[in-house]
Amino acid sequence: ASADAPIAREGAVRAYARMYSSLARTSIASNFQYRVSNYFYMIGMIIEPVIYLVVWSSIARQQGGDVGGYTPETFAAYYIVWTLVRNMNIVFTPFGWEERIREGQLSAHLVRPVHPIHYDLGFFAGWKVVVIVLWLPIAGMLTLAFQPELHPSAAQIATFAVAIWGAYLIRSLLLWMLGMVTFWTTRIGAIFEAYFAAELLLSGRLVPVSLMPEWVQTVASYLPFESCFGFPITSLVGPITNDELVEGLVRQVVWIGIGAIGVALMWKRAVVRYTAVSG
Repeated sequence: ASADAPIAREGAVRAYARMYSSLARTSIASNFQYRVSNYFYMIGMIIEPVIYLVVWSSIARQQGGDVGGYTPETFAAYYIVWTLVRNMNIVFTPFGWEERIREGQLSAHLVRPVHPIHYDLGFFAGWKVVVIVLWLPIAGMLTLAFQPELHPSAAQIATFAVAIWGAYLIRSLLLWMLGMVTFWTTRIGAIFEAYFAAELLLSGRLVPVSLMPEWVQTVASYLPFESCFGFPITSLVGPITNDELVEGLVRQVVWIGIGAIGVALMWKRAVVRYTAVSG
């Protein structure tokens, strides 16, 4: 039996790989069919960073050319990369859990042979491929308009390529955990809004975390938000050292582990409560 265990694990890995590949291909085909609506959605997402870019570039010019080491050109690079990271971080919303429970969609997930989170991870991962392709011309237009300064090293490029997927996985797990709170209370909107407000302020999404007060930077270092936004952006834009690149990736791995354990533990309790109430 012990000799068969590695074979069984290898078979499971292949089965999951095929499942994720199938879900991703389906998502890619589906979203390319609706590429115009996807483009309009992405353009809508660009308004927020362009506002931040203009504001902070203006402040930098008024301060003599830079703010905390960021010039108008590096601010442009930061927020243009921000547009990609933000779109990569679009995952299944916690608000969607109410619909899943109310309309019985979750019941269908329960009879499937694998944990429901795999379906969300696979489908949204396929969408990210479409997002990256559609983002390229948008990034080109923003580059022409704002003239960013971006000179990443090979290590930074490689780290960024990994970090944006790490950010996607962390945020998927965290918002799945947040969404499962719906099993215990129907008045969930205030909890969601508080979470997203904290994320906005402590992630590097509103402004680079290095420009925040020191106590805010300290608080942010103990929370997962920066691993989803600030770190992936800074890993490409800088300034950042090779040691900080490694540290950032390690933090992402830690938060992925915490998120996976959290989802597993909450799901066991949530599904028992769901079957008890619906039954």
